[in-house]
Amino acid sequence: MTVSDLPALNAGLNGTAALLLTAGFLFIKQRRILPHRICMGSAVVVSAIFLVTYVLHKILVHGIHTPFGGEGVIRTVYYTMLISHVLLAIAIVPLVIITLSHALAGRIATHQAWARWTFPIWYYVSVTGVLIYFFLYQWFPKQ
Repeated sequence: MTVSDLPALNAGLNGTAALLLTAGFLFIKQRRILPHRICMGSAVVVSAIFLVTYVLHKILVHGIHTPFGGEGVIRTVYYTMLISHVLLAIAIVPLVIITLSHALAGRIATHQAWARWTFPIWYYVSVTGVLIYFFLYQWFPKQ
């Protein structure tokens, strides 16, 4: 594996997190607590691995920004998505920690109240992380 492989790995980790979040959400709607816990715990682990490999990539490329090759309206769409993704990605780390800590402490009502905010933000960050990869590296790479 080389440094150029890390963006694809990170997209895969984000996609995996999104799938785990989807499954966890569906399980809790069915009141299947154990599968919900397994999926959500796995999503935390996968997201933590993503965070480590993302930071590693930024260190290895010395923080160099990957240029976006799209023009016109798609450029506006991309940068709007990127800005919202980055801001919410910063916010999601403490939100996940707080939500998870309430679950682990057995404060289920408080966990549920936090999860109503944490889940959609986490889901958005995971899905847009995959989309950003495709925008940058597959669909509109800078030539």
